[in-house]
Amino acid sequence: MSNYQEIVNLNIGGTRFATSWHTLTWVPDTFFTALLSGRIPTVRDETGAIFIDRDPNLFGLILNFLRTRDIDLTNVNIRALRHECDYFGITPLSRRLALCDEMNHSSCGDVLFYGYLPPPLNGPLPNSNGRNGSNVSRKNSTASNTDVAANRTHSRNSSLDLRTVGRIPSQDQLSRCGRGHSRAASLGNTDSHKGLRPQETNTWQENVKVQIIKAHHNWVAVAYTHFVTGYRLTDSCGWYVVFQSPVQDSVIERIALNAKTGGSATSSGNNTTGTDVMLGIASGPLVRLWAFSTHTEPVRRTLIGTFNLGVRVEHLLFVGPQLVALSGAGSRSKAGVWHTSTQHWQTQDVAHLTTYDTAGSFLLLGTATGAINYIDMQKFPLRMKDNDLLVTQLYKDPNQEPITAISVYLTPKTNLCGNWIEIAYGTRYGSVRVIVQHPETVGHGPQLFQTFTVHQSPVTKVSLSENYLISVCSEYNHVRSWRVTRFRGMISTQPGTTPKAAFKVLALEAPTAQPHNDCGPYGEQDEEQIFIQKVVPDTDTLYVRLASNGKRVCTIRSVDGSAVSCFVVAECEGALRPRRLLLCGHRSGATQMWDLTGPIDKAAKALQAVASATTSGGSGGGEGEESPVPDGGPSPDELVRLLTACDLDASPAPVLPQSPNRPIQP
Repeated sequence: MSNYQEIVNLNIGGTRFATSWHTLTWVPDTFFTALLSGRIPTVRDETGAIFIDRDPNLFGLILNFLRTRDIDLTNVNIRALRHECDYFGITPLSRRLALCDEMNHSSCGDVLFYGYLPPPLNGPLPNSNGRNGSNVSRKNSTASNTDVAANRTHSRNSSLDLRTVGRIPSQDQLSRCGRGHSRAASLGNTDSHKGLRPQETNTWQENVKVQIIKAHHNWVAVAYTHFVTGYRLTDSCGWYVVFQSPVQDSVIERIALNAKTGGSATSSGNNTTGTDVMLGIASGPLVRLWAFSTHTEPVRRTLIGTFNLGVRVEHLLFVGPQLVALSGAGSRSKAGVWHTSTQHWQTQDVAHLTTYDTAGSFLLLGTATGAINYIDMQKFPLRMKDNDLLVTQLYKDPNQEPITAISVYLTPKTNLCGNWIEIAYGTRYGSVRVIVQHPETVGHGPQLFQTFTVHQSPVTKVSLSENYLISVCSEYNHVRSWRVTRFRGMISTQPGTTPKAAFKVLALEAPTAQPHNDCGPYGEQDEEQIFIQKVVPDTDTLYVRLASNGKRVCTIRSVDGSAVSCFVVAECEGALRPRRLLLCGHRSGATQMWDLTGPIDKAAKALQAVASATTSGGSGGGEGEESPVPDGGPSPDELVRLLTACDLDASPAPVLPQSPNRPIQP
C-alpha cells in the first residue's frame, strides 16, 4: 500500500467510507499514519474494510476536512468534534476548533459574571499558627483573642487582577441571606453523617475546597475545612478580605453570619463608626462565637464564647442579633440561644424537632408530633426564668402528621397590629396545609385555611409568598406551585388558590452535602423566587429556574472549569438598587459570583406579560402555550452529558415516607 492514490475502505461505526491513502496521511503523526504503516493493528470486517469503532457522523466531518482543508461548523457540537480530532490526532483541525471553543468561553465569564475571590494562597491547617483550642473562656477575651485580620486584598472592580494570584488549578486539571426571613430544609440528619471525614480526603485539595458560604447584607463568609474568611463589598473597592477566623482543630460543619451596620457607614466605603460582624462556627456539639470590630485598624477579633448544645448542631443561624443552634435528634432534639443583651447561653429540649423557619423576631419550630411551636426573640430577655426559652405551642396538626417543612408569611399589616400571620407547612405524608391568624381569629389561635394532598412523598420544603405557594417533596425534588389570591393583603378564598405548575428540580447530591447545596426557593416573599439546580455532585454548571413555574432564567458555568462545591443566593445592597447574587464556592478554593438581578427581572416581566395577555383575552397564551421564558432544567442532551460524570449507583435514592418515630432526611 505504498501508492498514495490507492483506495482505502473504512468501516466507521457501521458506516462505510472510501478515500485515498494520501487524503488520510497528508497530516503527519496521526492515528491514520500509524494505522496504515502497520504500527497499529487493524481489524477488518467481512468485506475487508478497516473497522474503527467511532462516531461516523463526526468522522465524516473530519474526512471532509482532510479532503478539502475546510469545514462547515453549522449545527455542529464543537466540543464533541474536537474530542474526535484529538483521538485521531488531526492537530490542524483540533487547533481551529479549540480557538472556536475559546471564543465562546472566557475566564472573565459572560455578562452575568460579577466577581472572583481567589483561593487562599496557603490554606492553614490545624495545629499550625493560629491554633484555637477548645478550653477558652465564655466571657469576652481581650488581648489574647485580638489580632490582625487577613490582608485586605481587592478582588472586584479593583485595578489588581487577582485571577493570577495564588491561582489553584481547576478540577479538570487536578484529575439568602434574607432580610429578616430565612428558609430551611428539614432537620434530623444526625444519623446521615457524623461529621467525620474519611482519612483519605484529608488532602490539600480537600482542605482548600470551599465547604460553606453564608452572606448577610454586604458581607460574605467563606468557610473552608478548618477556617473562615470574611469579605465585604463596597462600591468603591469591590470585595475585599476583612477578617479570618482562627484555625479550628475540628472540621467546620456549620457557620452563621450577622452584620450590623451602624453610624454613617455607607456603601461607598466611607466609614466613621464601622460595621460590627458576628460569626458563629459549629463543629459537632460545640459552637464558637466571635465578634469582629471592623471600624478599627487593625480589625479587632473577640471570642465571645464557646457553647455546648449537647448534641450535634444541624442548623446554626441568627435571628436578629441572637445566635440560635438547632438539632433534630429525635427525642433528644435541642435548641440553644445566645442573646446579645444578656450575654447568656440557654439550651432547652424540644422533643422531636424536625424543621424551622424565621420571620421577624419569631422562630417557629415544627415537630414530629404535629405541633408548631414558637419562640419570640424580642421577649426573650424579659421572660427568662429557670433557664426556660418559653417554647410556646402555636398550632397542632389535625391529623398529628409529623411536620417536615414550614414557611411563615407576615402580611404588610403585621407591623401595625402584630396579629396578621399566615403559615404554610408540609408533612411527612405529603400534605400541604395553610393556616392563618387574622384579626377575626385573635384569641383562638391560627385557623386551618386550606389543605393540598398532591404529594405522595414527604414534603421537604414549602414557601408561602405574596403571590405563590410552593411545595417540594422528596421524590427527586418534585415541585408543585399555586397562585395565591389576596384581598387587602390577606390570603383570600375568592377566587381562591389555583394550581400553577408541576416540575422537578433533580439533584443527585449526597446527604452530607445537601445543607450547603440547598436548591431553594430563594428570594424575598414580595419578589420572584428562584430555584438553583445542581444536578450532579461534580459539575461546573448550575441552572437558575423560576420557583413559580420552573422555567429557566439562565445557566451558570464556572469560569475556570472547577466543580461547584456549595452555593447560596444573597441580596447585597448597591448604590442604586439591591443586587441578587449567586455565590458559588468551588473545589479549587475560589468563590465565583453571578449577578442574577437582570435575568430574574426579565423573566418576571415576561410572566407578567403572559398573565396580562391571558387576563385581557388576548392570544398571549395560557399554561399550555409557548412562553417567552425558555424551558426549565437541563435538556435530555444536557442531562446525559452531566450524568456521564456521575456514578448513578452511588447517588442517593429518593426518600420515601418513614416511621413517625424517625426524623426524615432532608
